[in-house]
Parts: sequence; structure tokens; C-alpha cells
Amino acid sequence: MGHQTETHGFDPELVPDERGRTSRPEPDCPVEVALAAISGRWTTLVLRELMSGPCSFGELRGRLPELTAKVLSERLATLVERRLLSREKLPGFPARTRYRLTETGLRLRPLLIELYRTGVALTTS
Repeated sequence: MGHQTETHGFDPELVPDERGRTSRPEPDCPVEVALAAISGRWTTLVLRELMSGPCSFGELRGRLPELTAKVLSERLATLVERRLLSREKLPGFPARTRYRLTETGLRLRPLLIELYRTGVALTTS
């Protein structure tokens, strides 16, 4: 059986380039990349808290008291690894660390806002 060519037109706003013209999830699809960036329980809440500015580990724990220190550490490390956060060691004793969103992390703001709006619409329809 030969290669079948896709004949229908893609919505150019939903699929502006070839990376989204796939019949299955691909790791380099921009939508999959964005979803992977915010995946993980508590991740969106950590991002939300950092949208208002840099925070220390302790400040984040105070703002999200039900989030365990272990899970917060894991989420922060993952977000740093994904280059959505930067980690800055502050001088002095005891050791303190401050986290801030990178430019890439700040780009998630409209996505998080729209996800919230969509969630509200889905729960009220």
C-alpha cells in the first residue's frame, strides 16, 4: 500500500505549520511540547504563584501549604530542567534559593489563563 496524502485542509490557526500535521501525537508537535511543559500534579499552581514574581522555596510552601516539600522540590527541579524557571542561590546563611520564571516560562501565562477560562466554561455548560 502506498503513502496516502492528506487531502483535507487544516485550520491555519490551529495548525500553522507542518509540525502539527500529524495523525498521532509526536514529541516535537508544539501542542504536545506545551502540554508536557505544564504536566504534573501541582505544576500549574507553582507556575501560577511565580507569575506574580520571584519566590523562595519557603514562600512557595507558604502559598501552597498542602504541597509537600518533597513534591515542591521535584516540581521546581523539573521546571528548571524544562527551562521554565531559573534558580538563584542567595548569599548568606542559612542557604536560600529564589525561583523566577524565565522568558519562556512567562510565555505560559496566556495558556494558563485560557485553560482556566475553558475549565470554567466546561463546568458551567
